[in-house]
Amino acid sequence: MTAPAEAPSTSHSPEPYAHWLPVRPRLVVASAFMLFLELALIRWTGSNIVHLSYFTNFVLLGSFLGIGLGFLRVGRTTRPPYYSPITLAVLVVIVLLFPVTVDRDTEGILHWTSLSTSGPPAWLILPIVFCAAAVILMGPAELVGRCFPELSRLDAYRYDLIGSLTGIALFTLLSFLNAPPVVWGAIAAIAYLVLLWPDTTPARLLLVVPALVVVGALALETATAGALWSPYYKVTNERFDVGGVPVLDVRVNGIPHQQTLPAEHRLQVERQYALPYERSVSAPRDVLIVGAGSGTDVAIALSRGAQRVDAVEIDPQLRRLGVEFHPDRPYDDPRVTTHITDGRAFLEQTAKKYDMILFALPDSLTLVSGASSLRLESYLFTAEAMRAARDHLKPGGTFSMYNYYRERWLVDRLASTVQAAFGHAPCVDVVSEAGQQAVITAGLTPADQRCGTPWAGPAADTPPPSDDDRPFLYLKDRTIPPIYVITLLLILAVSLLAVRVLAGPYSRMRPYGDLFLLGVGFLLLETKSVTGFALLFGTTWLVNAIVFAGVLVAVLAAVEVTRRFRTPPLPVMYGVLAGGLLLSWLVPNSWLLSLPVPLRAVIAVAVAFLPIFAANVVFAKRFADSANSTVAFGANLLGAMVGGCLEYLALLVGYRGLLIVAAVLYLGAFLLLPRKGAPAAT
Repeated sequence: MTAPAEAPSTSHSPEPYAHWLPVRPRLVVASAFMLFLELALIRWTGSNIVHLSYFTNFVLLGSFLGIGLGFLRVGRTTRPPYYSPITLAVLVVIVLLFPVTVDRDTEGILHWTSLSTSGPPAWLILPIVFCAAAVILMGPAELVGRCFPELSRLDAYRYDLIGSLTGIALFTLLSFLNAPPVVWGAIAAIAYLVLLWPDTTPARLLLVVPALVVVGALALETATAGALWSPYYKVTNERFDVGGVPVLDVRVNGIPHQQTLPAEHRLQVERQYALPYERSVSAPRDVLIVGAGSGTDVAIALSRGAQRVDAVEIDPQLRRLGVEFHPDRPYDDPRVTTHITDGRAFLEQTAKKYDMILFALPDSLTLVSGASSLRLESYLFTAEAMRAARDHLKPGGTFSMYNYYRERWLVDRLASTVQAAFGHAPCVDVVSEAGQQAVITAGLTPADQRCGTPWAGPAADTPPPSDDDRPFLYLKDRTIPPIYVITLLLILAVSLLAVRVLAGPYSRMRPYGDLFLLGVGFLLLETKSVTGFALLFGTTWLVNAIVFAGVLVAVLAAVEVTRRFRTPPLPVMYGVLAGGLLLSWLVPNSWLLSLPVPLRAVIAVAVAFLPIFAANVVFAKRFADSANSTVAFGANLLGAMVGGCLEYLALLVGYRGLLIVAAVLYLGAFLLLPRKGAPAAT
């Protein structure tokens, strides 16, 4: 059986955009460029503007706004979008001329935006970045949107998805190769030239000059910064001697991150590194170190007699620095095995047991992706993670964690989490009140630990342990911080104004209210998928890229099924969607984590992608019947931007609660379905 023919396009657009590329390859190139540029902006701005290490969602929201506006502008102008490369060049120059750096003495660095910084303040640089991201992405979106009226609805959508998958694949490859931003800039410049090359010399200057500025500025940054680019950070380092002691000082995204010293010297100057061994009853032979970094904790374990060390580090470039420059050469020791992965994922996937497990200063200073508030280490400090650590201890074994925790309530929260997991009070040593430098140690049984001063227990206002559904360790209260609320309200206000000024009356989108809500719900489903797979398989960049690609594959599959087969009516598909949401709600992550990894992957994919597939069959059927493809698609993309704002509801209701929010949105979309016989929108 075949699907019914799609409704013909009635978009009142200008003559088809003249271009030397045929429409389908042009659509693929423009879509690939659009997604590549979005990912590059998120990575590059986050590495240079410290606020965006905590607010990468901010750039994503600006990108969605720009993409939606780009589609809505189709039919309202015939001028090529030269404003996009010009704005990109201006943004690159501003960011490089006015860098934002962090004061080394800042104690509140982990707590949202309580940062002491130099350079432009957050209230100035964040609006600039948001508006610039919107304008930059609006250009490629216009180019994509101009292809839509030349093709049938679903044909255009499928090539848009193929292009998006290509963009993800290209950026993932560059991340694997640790390519610096000058490579990203060169690709962007080539894409602009391919898609926008004009016939006149003045117009060519409008294109070539910004392209040269972008590539030149990024090349200068690469040459002067001496940075290593990991999939997570811009990593810089400086080597010097202090009193004859060699020191490697490592910064990530401009933030002081770690210093590499000889093990014996580190033990002399910072007592926290010795305390786990002093609080353990027996000397550990098998040791697991999570957050091994450049190797100092590994070197100390070896100096304390460890016979086997599993060193887990998520960032390959930090480990590379340790291999090349650590004076003790711990990674060259045959007793050490290195694992480049997420610490929680390693605990969930290994069957090994240890005499000692150390969480060695694992603070990531960055988020998993632009689509969530999840940090790389968020799932490492939940109640479930502490129980997983306990289950991997041998009889007589010891668990310990240490860091500069910044706040006393955070020390007590973590100690309470350990106490709940192990069933007895841990040893808590606050080495320094300044910065709350503390060590929390727990033996498998009370007899396996020897504390100094007994822990007095948590203060009355200590928040409860975080869990896998709300893994927000650094959020003291169950609330959305005021800075987020104010910022999101401003984003929505600016977006409403921009849509009216650049895209015309809101009445153009009124017939597509259901498509708008479908976009809101889809972004929440995507966020739930990203965070869920991060828990099940690790918060690594590769898992994140695979999930994003998997979401697009599910969407593409929905489009192909709708194109090739007669699918059930929309009310039936909404029923399938409701069933998929209910299944996602009923299947607990704790059960999935108990399964072998291959079986876990199969079930997790089925549970996560069933509602995504059903939602996109609904969208594809509605989109195929839309009277104006670009306005319909633009409304859906603006809905995704609003979904990015609603993602912060997870701070209140948890990631599982987002399924309820999505269900309400999809119910609203169902109620807004056009009635049969209603006049077609134009």
